[in-house]
Amino acid sequence: MKNKRFLFLVILFLLYGQNALAAYHFSSYRGKNPIHIYKSNTKTPQGISPDQIKKIYNLPKAGGHGTIAIIDAYDDTTMEADLAVFDKAFNLPDCTTKNGCFEQHLTAQNTLKNSGWAGETALDVEWAHAIAPNAKILLVEAKTPSGANLLGAIDYAAGRPDVVAVSMSWGGNETVEEKSLDSHFKSKSGAVFFASSGDDGWGASWPAASPNVVSVGGTSLSFKSDGSLNKETAWPGSGGGVSAYETQPDFQKNYSIPKCNGMRAIPDVAYDADPQSGFSTYSNKKWYVVGGTSDAAPQWAAIQSLGLSASAKNLYSDKSTGSYTKYFRDIVSGSNGDCKYYCQAAKHYDYITGLGTPQTINF
Repeated sequence: MKNKRFLFLVILFLLYGQNALAAYHFSSYRGKNPIHIYKSNTKTPQGISPDQIKKIYNLPKAGGHGTIAIIDAYDDTTMEADLAVFDKAFNLPDCTTKNGCFEQHLTAQNTLKNSGWAGETALDVEWAHAIAPNAKILLVEAKTPSGANLLGAIDYAAGRPDVVAVSMSWGGNETVEEKSLDSHFKSKSGAVFFASSGDDGWGASWPAASPNVVSVGGTSLSFKSDGSLNKETAWPGSGGGVSAYETQPDFQKNYSIPKCNGMRAIPDVAYDADPQSGFSTYSNKKWYVVGGTSDAAPQWAAIQSLGLSASAKNLYSDKSTGSYTKYFRDIVSGSNGDCKYYCQAAKHYDYITGLGTPQTINF
């Protein structure tokens, strides 16, 4: 068994490059937000609308329970005003501090602004609200995207009894200490944690690799002339692979993930992430069309708020049944690299789209 594990780690080194097995430490960790702008500074929304994506994924027009926590870095000082414009454009319920729908929490005073993270924050907040308009949105802003600061923001959200889902639309290189940090992705109230799998193709990232997190990969959508869905394929940018440090969790053992050799496989599920089929987002008085697995994690967190059942255990159990098509769309075509089996979409589980994309809110 030891020789087999060593051979597998050598294969990981060849596939991932030096980052997989290098002694990269958490003290150097910085979260990278995998966001891609397809169109910018448009006068009107030009991306996918909430009604369109809900039809594609069989999601309800309304609903939501509890609080969705969005974890981002820096201070987005226009977020509430931007959300108001977004809601008006798509006829969504108002979500404000005054009506109790929106709460913005800075983990440190004197937190600076950052234009790149402001776009990320707008994407996360607006689309979590769009998918689950009756849920409360809690935006927790870390002072910087350092590992320590992001974990501090996560700890605040995890300690809130009203939080049912936590969205982390960022990730970074795996570190040798990550297993000792996975306890941060647990809450006494049973919130489910979601993380983007990354936008660099083949390769595992953390926190997506944590067994306490639902890792979300990306797909591409193409449309018919009437605007309805034509086809959904694996997005070439979707992160995915096998962790160099995290062992395979029980929910994957029971499902029998192929070729992972007892290590954590990611992603678990997927969602539209292709910038060309990206989402309309309003930030700092401008409309954008945005893609990346950044948009996937907060919308899966909203799905958890809608049905309160999107845990990793439930997701894998449902895909194991004979009626799995009522839970997932199985993505069977597309690739994210040249690593043969690991980089090809396939029936059932694959290392680009996981179990597939949602077809329900009840898992």
